[in-house]
Amino acid sequence: MGIFLVGLSHKTAPVELREKISFAEETIPQGLEKLRAESIPENIILSTCNRVEIIAQCEDCVKGISATKDFLSGEHQIPLDELEPHLYIREGNEAIRHIFRVASSLDSMMVGEPQILGQFKNAFTIASEAKATGIILNRLMHKAFSVAKRIKTETGIARSAVSISYAAVELAKKIFDDLTDKTVMLIGAGEMCELAAKHLMQNGAKKMLVTNRTYSRAVELAQEFNGSAIRFENFIESLIQTDIIISSTGAPHYILHHHDVKEVIHERRNKPIFMIDIAVPRDLDPEINKIDNVYLYDIDNLQAVVETNIEERKKEAEKADSIVTQEVRTFEQWLASLKVTPMIVLLRERMEQIRQEELRKTLPRLNGISEKEKRSIESMSMAIINKVLHGPMKALKSCHPEEKETLMQVLREIFQLEDSPRKIGEKDR
Repeated sequence: MGIFLVGLSHKTAPVELREKISFAEETIPQGLEKLRAESIPENIILSTCNRVEIIAQCEDCVKGISATKDFLSGEHQIPLDELEPHLYIREGNEAIRHIFRVASSLDSMMVGEPQILGQFKNAFTIASEAKATGIILNRLMHKAFSVAKRIKTETGIARSAVSISYAAVELAKKIFDDLTDKTVMLIGAGEMCELAAKHLMQNGAKKMLVTNRTYSRAVELAQEFNGSAIRFENFIESLIQTDIIISSTGAPHYILHHHDVKEVIHERRNKPIFMIDIAVPRDLDPEINKIDNVYLYDIDNLQAVVETNIEERKKEAEKADSIVTQEVRTFEQWLASLKVTPMIVLLRERMEQIRQEELRKTLPRLNGISEKEKRSIESMSMAIINKVLHGPMKALKSCHPEEKETLMQVLREIFQLEDSPRKIGEKDR
């Protein structure tokens, strides 16, 4: 019984290969069934834009890994000798560690990103509904989810923004505390501008104004945010009612100058304005930042914030890896306990068999004893068995995982346990 993983990711394979090897969601149940036909009773297929991994449990990991590689090669019609250099294989506790790290986004292209956990849960749901998981992978996946949650809670790995658009929202929150009564103006209709606007609206901004040199595009984007379009030639007049400006036009020169904003601030009675200039060349004159109560950030300022946050995430990732190490140890202990459970059952069954045989021989010879006395003898025999088994069972549960197999072999010989213990999971299938 072993856990293994075969996969490739953005770290080992180019996008051209990742595209070929990925699984459409509707094809995954069929793939799971094919793996089960290869004597891999438990398996999960995780397929995202950055990785494809098959997580599996079977009796013979060597055969299971070989069959999984053949499956990936055959399923996507890629010769194995072309595919194999890009594959990584993890087995035993290294597989468990890898799974916990992936679920916690420690192996992601952007450490701390939240999407991978949802993709992980979806892969598990598909496998579970296809009845391709059992006691081992069910436990492993739920443990992976709890590890990811613990890392998110106990470290700052997902706390700070690592994208330009989200860094803008974080800065806005620092300046205004509360965005719920704030009006945002988008100048230009580029993708990054739109993304920053979405983040601001998701964080409670009240109203969206959109201006663009092409008015119809401004109207179209304003409708997406249930906002209002403003003609480009009039946008400076609307700055009086604007708290946050995000500008990203293709203009070759400044579109907003120091004197424009000085008048606006006067009209606003010095209420602060937060300005984000994502454009290159810049849209907003840097001299604007010298005006009191104006907070202007350009693309380099935001990039510096992002890079600082990325460094912070790297430090937090070290803390997260310590948590992964603790949780791998805990899961290994659970796995080891599974190995000894059938042995304990077999021991009890053997001792109970001896006890019943001795009672059958002894009780008929005790003429004249009452039912109460018979029950007392039976209870005493049970108590003796419990006392005899206490030591071996305690040793089985507490010994080091590497010593368990030796101890189980010794117990088989001492107690003459000739039958093979029931395999874990047979009852659950």
